[in-house]
Amino acid sequence: MASDFPPSPCPFPSRAEGNGWLADDYRHMARALTLARRGLFGTDPNPRVGCVLVRDGETVGEGWHEHAGEPHAEVNALEMAGERARGATAYVTLEPCCHYGRTPPCTDALLDAGIARLVAAMSDPNPQVAGKGLAILRDAGVAVECGLLETEARALNPGFIQRMTRGRPFVRVKLAMSLDGRTALASGESRWLTGEAARQDVQRLRARSSAILTGSGTVLADDPGLDVRLPEAERQPLRVILDTALRIPPTAKTLHLPGSVLIFTAVADPAAQKPLRAAGADIAVLPRVASGLDLSAVMAELARRECNEIHAECGPTLAGALLQAGLMDELVIYMAPLLLGDKARGLFQLPELAQMSERTELEVVETRAVGRDWRLTLRLSQ
Repeated sequence: MASDFPPSPCPFPSRAEGNGWLADDYRHMARALTLARRGLFGTDPNPRVGCVLVRDGETVGEGWHEHAGEPHAEVNALEMAGERARGATAYVTLEPCCHYGRTPPCTDALLDAGIARLVAAMSDPNPQVAGKGLAILRDAGVAVECGLLETEARALNPGFIQRMTRGRPFVRVKLAMSLDGRTALASGESRWLTGEAARQDVQRLRARSSAILTGSGTVLADDPGLDVRLPEAERQPLRVILDTALRIPPTAKTLHLPGSVLIFTAVADPAAQKPLRAAGADIAVLPRVASGLDLSAVMAELARRECNEIHAECGPTLAGALLQAGLMDELVIYMAPLLLGDKARGLFQLPELAQMSERTELEVVETRAVGRDWRLTLRLSQ
């Protein structure tokens, strides 16, 4: 899937795709991207990165970043290559880091190993790097090139890029609907609208996210767990509930599952918060605004907590509020081959339009079958 973010200029001259890159360059970078995807569920809050080392046409090392706090892709590839890394070309999906964070700089490891050439898919949007890593390598005599398969590389890390460049997470809203655009019966009943294959697909969207977001209305109506139930997922994303008036009970299912829960509320009274804190929830108090909670303040706090991708599973009220606030970066709709009738509930709660020119236009990015259902991925038209 293509990224919405405009490419950040690589700090070094790059060959225009299709005009100078060799077929082997494409092949090795494509392999690095495949490796990076292996970290889809585990690297948060770090980006997903893959690396391939090639010497004399032979792949001598491969690696990907697996978990935050553990060695980066370049270091894992260098460990596999050993002495064969000397004089090799490194294909890496993101500019190597050049600062001390949870791990030492990858630029140091690459120079110590004697890499002769480095091809990066894109520069790192992290202000601590942002071209500095490539400059260090170039100044040390490494041949540096940047920009190969950049669109594909950026699509791997929409949340990390957005948090670094815009100061907020990437928000993906997931909704399920019938063919006539309804999400639930008038009574609120919605289980199960979609089939098992679609529900398993949602598990993968949850697993790649930093946090799963919902509103108190959904918790009260459905009592969802909001957890990840995939054997290959090693972590539980943060579960975030927007509850302006602290209506959810301390017996809510999501409060008693593995992982952490954060509740945003406008209620500052410690006595009102006590039962939920006793159930294990963290509580953040925000000022009340006309529509409930300030969603921009919510996203700013989640960015401060290093959340990259937010997966929202919510009702029409919160979905509509995110859309109106300009905070819905991607919409994923699972469409079931069912009809629920005109009394059933709709997708978004939005103000009535006076004329067609006020409509919201979306661009369909991808459509595919998921079992008996269809998955539509959309973004706001630019």
